Amino acid sequence: QVQLVESGGGLVQAGGSLRLSCAASVSIFSIRAMGWYRQAPGKQRELVARIDNGGSTAYKDSVKGRFTISRDNAKNTVYLQMPSLKPEDTAVYYCNVYPAYSYNRWGQGTQVTVSS
Repeated sequence: QVQLVESGGGLVQAGGSLRLSCAASVSIFSIRAMGWYRQAPGKQRELVARIDNGGSTAYKDSVKGRFTISRDNAKNTVYLQMPSLKPEDTAVYYCNVYPAYSYNRWGQGTQVTVSS
């Protein structure tokens, strides 16, 4: 299975921005779709955004119009640009193939904390 390493999280104030990166251990060129997921304390992991290898994207309603997912197949990296952050965006963010399930291999994730 592909190994994924997420980075770019941190502590920001509401309205701030972060850019998350996800580096894959193998070529993502042939992976049909990649996604960013998040898990807030006490909640289930949820899909935030996904992108297919044609560049088509889809977003969770609460981040639509704010977050932007992109992929650089040459660098085997997927990004999540997150401007206008809100406290409810606080979570551990993970990337993985889409769709992904509990039995997929997950990375450590990157913590995003948004203070009010």
